Amino acid sequence: MRTKFDQQLDTLGQELIKMGSLCEEVISLAASALIRRDDALAAKIAPLAHEIDEKERQIEAMCLRLLLQQQPVAGDLRQISAALKMVTDMERIGDQAEDIAEILPLLNGRTLPEHIRIREMAKATIKMVTDSVDAYVRQDTAIAEAVISSDDIVDDYFKDIKSSLIFLIAQNPTEGEYALDLLMVAKYFERIGDHAANIAGWVLFSVTGEKDAQPPTG
Repeated sequence: MRTKFDQQLDTLGQELIKMGSLCEEVISLAASALIRRDDALAAKIAPLAHEIDEKERQIEAMCLRLLLQQQPVAGDLRQISAALKMVTDMERIGDQAEDIAEILPLLNGRTLPEHIRIREMAKATIKMVTDSVDAYVRQDTAIAEAVISSDDIVDDYFKDIKSSLIFLIAQNPTEGEYALDLLMVAKYFERIGDHAANIAGWVLFSVTGEKDAQPPTG
């Protein structure tokens, strides 16, 4: 009986890794479409986001079956509980990548100003998502803690971008709509960073069992 349960837990882990890979792909596509102004790349985002939604439903059902059909011990229960929390954050990453894609046509093909540091912010956010998945795969608390620390870097990028856009509007009020669209893009990247930090926090919880390792769920 335990062997079958272990196999099911292993399958759960593999499905989480697949979902994490989809998240890495969708946020990378969003960043590339933004930087390169590539509508073909942007068009690939919505189908991937829908695939992430379906993967969330599959993993949630898998977790519930494990909880109802088996009697997981404390460590198993932490792993299943963490998986349920992680898929919620992963699904939201897909949603926010899709939100970025919806803003891109509003930019009217304009390239990003060099002094607006969205490129750097996107790169830092992608690394957080990639590393949060890697932390789960390796069950590595050091990587997870580094991801959580990196959230401050992404937050600082957002503050810098917001200040730059306020200055842009002050210098040229006609750029207000364009600046607001860029600010929304930056906000979505910032939220993706928050979700990556949440995922890393749930990795910490699943490994250590420490209650204060849980990230905020709001």
